[in-house]
Amino acid sequence: MTTTGTYTPRPGAAPLGRMIAAQAALETRMLLRNGEQLLLTVVIPTLLLVLFSSVDIVDTGAGEAVDFLTPGILALAVMSTAFTGQAIATGFERRYGVLKRLAASPLPRWGLMTAKTASVLVTEVLQIVLLTVIAFALGWDPQGNPLAVLLLLILGTAAFSGLGLLMAGTLKAEATLAAANLVFLLLLVGGGVIVPMDKFPSGAQDVLGLLPINALSDGLRDVLQHGAGMPWGDLGILAVWAVVALAAAGRFFRWE
Repeated sequence: MTTTGTYTPRPGAAPLGRMIAAQAALETRMLLRNGEQLLLTVVIPTLLLVLFSSVDIVDTGAGEAVDFLTPGILALAVMSTAFTGQAIATGFERRYGVLKRLAASPLPRWGLMTAKTASVLVTEVLQIVLLTVIAFALGWDPQGNPLAVLLLLILGTAAFSGLGLLMAGTLKAEATLAAANLVFLLLLVGGGVIVPMDKFPSGAQDVLGLLPINALSDGLRDVLQHGAGMPWGDLGILAVWAVVALAAAGRFFRWE
């Protein structure tokens, strides 16, 4: 009588959750080992916070400069990771065929995007912890509802992640590199991160107020500096950006 043997290890794909977790851990390690990514996600926000909090360069209005600057720098950290860093990294992965090969693996495409999102969230947590510690050392005195802050950060991450994936999935890698860095610099200046919005002409304020970076920095500032309640207007702007950007990224993203 012949019996079928049992072989160990058994061939086959790992459970979906384990695959996503493994890919997310890999994405996080790759991001943290990348010098350019660390410059965008850690060094620049930290230097801006310390410099502009310590030196009276920009008129931030009444109160301590660090109380005005910290919410904007937190918004900048989210943008640098979810948008700029992710757009550049994904754009070059697409150019070199990494995404095409990963798409042929047992990990489904939506699982890969989930892993990238998880990597972004882990990096943002590390950024926020570091910047918060530095801000407290500089005398920051936050106010407001932590739930409102969390909702703003989540919607801001979704909006910027969608925009980053849309750019990476439609432009060439070199164009993505140039465009992502240019957008980062423009929004750093005109997004209410360091320069108060009332320094801009009234017509420009109306336009800039609709940008996701402005909605995120303004919402965080209202809560953390002024102790406001739920900033529904800013949350609404971020929600619209998140839905439109993620839908567009899902529709137009090219894997090759």
